Amino acid sequence: MRIISANLNGIRSATSKGFLTWLAGQNADIIGVQELKAQAADLSPEMQSPAGFTAYFHYAEKKGYSGVGLYCRRAADQVIVGLGIPEIDAEGRYLEVRFGNLSVISLYLPSGSSSEERQAVKFVFLEHFWSHLASLSASGRDVIVMGDWNIAHNEIDLKNWKGNLKNSGFLPEERAWFTRMLSELQLVDVWRTLYPEVPGYTWWSNRGQAYAKDVGWRIDYQIATPQLAATAQQAYVYKDEKFSDHAPLVIDYDYSI
Repeated sequence: MRIISANLNGIRSATSKGFLTWLAGQNADIIGVQELKAQAADLSPEMQSPAGFTAYFHYAEKKGYSGVGLYCRRAADQVIVGLGIPEIDAEGRYLEVRFGNLSVISLYLPSGSSSEERQAVKFVFLEHFWSHLASLSASGRDVIVMGDWNIAHNEIDLKNWKGNLKNSGFLPEERAWFTRMLSELQLVDVWRTLYPEVPGYTWWSNRGQAYAKDVGWRIDYQIATPQLAATAQQAYVYKDEKFSDHAPLVIDYDYSI
């Protein structure tokens, strides 16, 4: 089973840069996309339904903002749109598909970098999301939560960690929440488990020469329940083409849907 996560920073922009063409050749089973920056009426038929895939979306109410999607090789048994919390769901940040005992989630966690108000929104999201993750973890289901978490967990996960200790995305409170999630809920950071010493950056600022110099952050993850995580065979961050300010995270699992 091949799972791909990609923050597109605008599905229309990423498509114009060849994302769906690339995707067609990846033999992926499920692709989670984030930051659609579009509503249904904005999507071309190719975006709405790429050849060979069934697509599901959770759009933000605000135009040109947020939104998540899942492209699946087969139709899901069940689709869950949102967390059931109106102020969070209005931003289009959570979409879950279920296949038997498997849950796959496309997540776009808020960024707090633009203002103190948005950082407060991020902390509120984390508080609500904790109980949801706890329920998923305790459910006995096989779960993958993939997407843009907007948190670099440890020093290895961003190039300039010393300069970002007081910045959103690397705040002590965010990192502690992430550590607690992995330990208390017994969830697994699949990339870091496979590659303990490889940074695996997935996002680069558009400022300066961040991408060219690989001054990046690892903020896109596939977080999985232990038994499913143990089937992960290999992973890579695709950088041969640039569709967005993020790069796709590809992980292969020895698991059948």
